[in-house]
Amino acid sequence: MKLEKLIERLSITEIIGDSNMEVAGVEMDSRKIKSGDLFVAINGTVVDGHKFIASAIEQGAKVIVCQNMPETISDSVTYVKVEDPNEAISEIVSAFYGHPSEQLTLVGVTGTNGKTTTATLLYKMFNRLGHKSGLLSTVCNYIVDKPVAASQTTPDPVTLNMLLKDMVDAGCEYAFMEVSSHAVDQKRIGGLKFAGGIFTNITRDHLDYHKTFDAYLKAKKGFFDSLGKDAFALTNIDDKNGNVMLQNCAARKKTYSMQTIADYKGAIVEEHIEGMLLDINGKEVLTNFVGRFNAYNLLAVYGSAVELGVEPDTALLIISELTPVDGRFETIRSKNGITAIVDYAHTPDALVNVLTTIKDIIKDNGSIITVVGAGGNRDKGKRPLMAKESAKYSDKVILTSDNPRFEEPQDIINDMAAGLDSDDNMKTIMIPDRYQAIKNAFMLAKEGDIILIAGKGHEDYQDVKGVKHHFDDREVVREIFGLK
Repeated sequence: MKLEKLIERLSITEIIGDSNMEVAGVEMDSRKIKSGDLFVAINGTVVDGHKFIASAIEQGAKVIVCQNMPETISDSVTYVKVEDPNEAISEIVSAFYGHPSEQLTLVGVTGTNGKTTTATLLYKMFNRLGHKSGLLSTVCNYIVDKPVAASQTTPDPVTLNMLLKDMVDAGCEYAFMEVSSHAVDQKRIGGLKFAGGIFTNITRDHLDYHKTFDAYLKAKKGFFDSLGKDAFALTNIDDKNGNVMLQNCAARKKTYSMQTIADYKGAIVEEHIEGMLLDINGKEVLTNFVGRFNAYNLLAVYGSAVELGVEPDTALLIISELTPVDGRFETIRSKNGITAIVDYAHTPDALVNVLTTIKDIIKDNGSIITVVGAGGNRDKGKRPLMAKESAKYSDKVILTSDNPRFEEPQDIINDMAAGLDSDDNMKTIMIPDRYQAIKNAFMLAKEGDIILIAGKGHEDYQDVKGVKHHFDDREVVREIFGLK
C-alpha cells in the first residue's frame, strides 16, 4: 500500500523522504521487520522503540514512524515524525488492513469483572442467530468457530487488526472484544470503529500499572469518550461509576440494573447450584448461570443484543440456551457429594461475588473451603484484601501459589496473610504448592461441602520465573475426584 494512504489520518509534524513509496508491511517489533516494511518506534512501558530504529533499518525497514527523529538519517529511508507513535501505529495498521473494524459490527466490553463472559456470550448468541461472528477475549480468540490462541486481553494493534481482517475475510458480520484498561491507555484500539460499548463494573485492579484508581477509571472512561454518535453505550448504573462512563460520551446512552429503573432491568426470581430464573424487563427466563454477578452479565448481553436489533423474545430464548464460559464458576462434582467450583476470580470484588453466591446457595447445608493465591509482580495492595474477603465468607481458607512470576510464592502468601486477624488465622493454612493445596482442600471436605478454587480459572499453566509450566485447576480436580 502507498505510504501516503497509510498516514493520511495522522498528526504529522515532519516528513523526510518519499511519501509516495510502497509499504510491504507494518511492524512495531524490529525483530519482525522484513524488506520494505514500515516500523513504528513505540514509546513502550518497558523499552523505547526509538532505540531499535537502526536495527529495523538493518532488517530492511524503508519507513520509520517516530516521535523523535534519529541523529543519523539514511537517504534510502522515509522518516515520518508524529506527535504520538502509539496513536499512529493503530491508525496505520488499521489502514494497511483496509480498516476491517469499519466492515464489521464491532462491540467492545470493558470493566474489571465480567468482560470475558459478556463478550463470549454475545459471540455465541450471534453465531446461534446465524450471523458469522468473531471473538477477542482473555480465554481464546475465535474467527467464527476457528480458535486462535490469545496472549493478552486486548492484543497489540498489529495483531488486533490482523485478526479483524481475518474475520472480515471469513465472512464475519459481528465481532465482540474485551477492551482492557491497558489497551485504552496505550491506544491499542485507536483507529477502530465501534458499534457499541459495554461497561460491566469497576473495582480495584491493575494498580501496578495505573498507580491510582482514578487513572484506572479514566482509562475505562476513555473508551466511552471515543465512541461515535452512531454507536450505543450500555452501562451498569448499579456501579457507582456507571454513569461516569456516559459523561462526554456521544453515543446512544442505555442502562441496565438489578436495583433501580433502567432501560434493561433484571431480578433473580430463583437460584440453585444448576442455574437461576431471571426476570428481565418483566419476562422470566431460566438460565444455566448462577450468581448475581452473572445476572448482570446476562443483562448486559440481553441489552446489547436488543440494541443491535435482535428481537427481545429471541434474545431471551438464546440466553436460556447459553452455558457458562470455561473457568467461570465451572462446577465439578465428586462421586461422594463434594462440589468444586473453579473460577477466574482474582480481585477482592470478584472473590466476594463468587463467595456470596456460593453462600446463598449452600445456606447452612455445608461448608465453604477456599483455595486462593495472588499473582506475582502485580498489584500488591490487593493481596491482603483478597485474603480477608476469602476468610470472611469461607469456613476454611488455603492460601497458595497462583502465577508467582518472578516473586517467591511464600512472599506473596505472606503479603496476603497480612490482611488476616487472629480469628481469620484460626481457619487459614498456607500451602505454597498449588497441587498440594487443592489436594488438602479435598481432604478437609465432606459430603455437601463446596470448594472454591480461585484465581486461575481457564488458565492451563503456572508462570514461574518466566517459564509457563502446565497446570490446570480443572484437571487437578478431576484427577483427585477420580473422574479422569
